[in-house]
Amino acid sequence: MRQLSLLDQFICEADRALRSLSPNTKPAMHSSPADGVAEAELDSKQKKHAAGLMRVNHSGEVCAQALYQGQALTAKLTAVREEMQQAADEEIDHLAWCEARLKELDSHASVFNPLWYGLSFSIGAGAGLISDKVSLGFVAATEERVCAHLEEHLQSLPENDLRSRAVVTQMLKDEAKHQHMALEAGGYNFPRPIKQAMTFISKIMTSSSYRI
Repeated sequence: MRQLSLLDQFICEADRALRSLSPNTKPAMHSSPADGVAEAELDSKQKKHAAGLMRVNHSGEVCAQALYQGQALTAKLTAVREEMQQAADEEIDHLAWCEARLKELDSHASVFNPLWYGLSFSIGAGAGLISDKVSLGFVAATEERVCAHLEEHLQSLPENDLRSRAVVTQMLKDEAKHQHMALEAGGYNFPRPIKQAMTFISKIMTSSSYRI
């Protein structure tokens, strides 16, 4: 395979960003876990709450795309670069599933997604520039936070919203796998203060995306 020029890389990253932020541009490689699950009778309050949670999950997947792409761009080892690219490809399923569920709930993605994408891409690229160990460690810490959010959402979603629950449950399994893979690949286990700072930042994103 030929080495991509800087212009080629820029075009590829721009294409990835546009596809992540634009509706109906993310064909899933695997069918949604919600397929075959009956739609529930939700009242307006339940529907709004479920949509808010799925909007947060969708924004989280937008961030994941940006994070992995930024890390893949600056990773020093080919193996790490390929792992970041593979993880980004796997997260496309989550992005597509969340988008589909939002449509079913008559809702929409967060207007803040372009901002979240830009910030996450910068953080991912910055972590990759420092070292692959830090980059992988950041993935592990991020996925740990994501898993915590998803577990909270399973507790908060309406009990009869089985379609949303099916999507979130599968996402939780996949994100936990990504966390373990990053640590096993040599990722740095971040100390508690850094994880607490990441939690604080994530709360800003989640509270904003839930509403808008």
